[in-house]
Amino acid sequence: MNTTVETIIRSIAAFVLIMIIARIIGKQTLTQLTYHDFVTTITLGAITANLAFNTDLKSWNQIAALLTFSGIAFLIAIVSLRSRHLRKWVSGKPTIMIEDGKILEHNLRKLRFTLDTLNQELREKDIFDINQVEYAVLEMNGKLSVLKKPQFRQVTKKDLAIKTPAASHFPVELIMDGKPAITNMENSGLGMEWLNKQMRRRGLTLDDVCYAVRGTDGSVYFDLYHDQLKHPINIE
Repeated sequence: MNTTVETIIRSIAAFVLIMIIARIIGKQTLTQLTYHDFVTTITLGAITANLAFNTDLKSWNQIAALLTFSGIAFLIAIVSLRSRHLRKWVSGKPTIMIEDGKILEHNLRKLRFTLDTLNQELREKDIFDINQVEYAVLEMNGKLSVLKKPQFRQVTKKDLAIKTPAASHFPVELIMDGKPAITNMENSGLGMEWLNKQMRRRGLTLDDVCYAVRGTDGSVYFDLYHDQLKHPINIE
C-alpha cells in the first residue's frame, strides 16, 4: 500500500478511535486534569500519534496498545469512584495554601509552589491584597479556590434582605438553524402548537427564525435571519 494512503487511513482510524475513547472515559479528563487524567491524556496522545504516522509499526499493535491503555485508564476511573484511598493516590487531594489568613509555607514547599505563583493565582481572581484572603486551597486539577474574609466578600440579596424572584428555569433551545428542536420541547413539556402560538404573537413564521430559546425567566427570544441592521459592525 502506498505510504501516503496508509498514513491517511491510519490517521482517520486514530481520530475515530480517540474520539470513541474520549467519549467512554468521560468529560472530566477533558476539563479537569488530575494526575491520573494528565498521564492518561499524554499517553493516549503519544500512542495515537504513532498509530497515525509511524508506518514502521504495525497498525494492529498500535490499536491493541491504545485499547489496552484505554481499558486500564477506564478501569482505574471506575475503581476510583468506589475507593476513596485509591482516588487520593491516583488523583491527589486538595492542599491548603492559606489558612485563617496565614500562608502555610510548608505546603508551598511540598508542592514546589512559590509565593510569586501564589500571588499570580490570586491576582487572576482579582485579589491584589493577600490580606483579603481567609482560605486558599489548591485543588486536584491545579486550580486555586479562594474564600475571602467576611468583610471583603460580595454582598448578596440575602444580606440586603431583597426579595428574590421566582425560581429560574433552565434555558430551552426551541429552534436551531431554522429547525424546531422537537426533543428539547417535548422534554420541557412544550410542543409545536405552543411554539407556533409564540411565533404568531410576533407575526413570525418558521422560515423567518434562525434561533429561538426560552430563557431562564420564561421569556422567549427569537433571532431572525433578516436582522434589519442598517449599518452592521464589521471588524477587520
